[in-house]
Amino acid sequence: MAVRVEGQVQGVGFRYFTKRTAQARELTGWVRNRIDGSVEAVLEGSEEFVSAALVDLRQGPASGHVETLHSEKQPYRGEFDSFEVRF
Repeated sequence: MAVRVEGQVQGVGFRYFTKRTAQARELTGWVRNRIDGSVEAVLEGSEEFVSAALVDLRQGPASGHVETLHSEKQPYRGEFDSFEVRF
């Protein structure tokens, strides 16, 4: 699942919140800040756990504020071994 989150999502721990959320649901992939102020991520795993992670990401960490979450379903490729924060 490709995800882009807009709002107050940089400088508030959103990437690490995403990593903890993904790891708690045994998802793999990555998350990074975008130059436009949004955060993007790729989540791979069971559809049930990805859906649950999206619910959490819509809420975000207490220090942030999510205005919009865009998601695009992509075919599972199994290309990741873990979940990482990218810079």
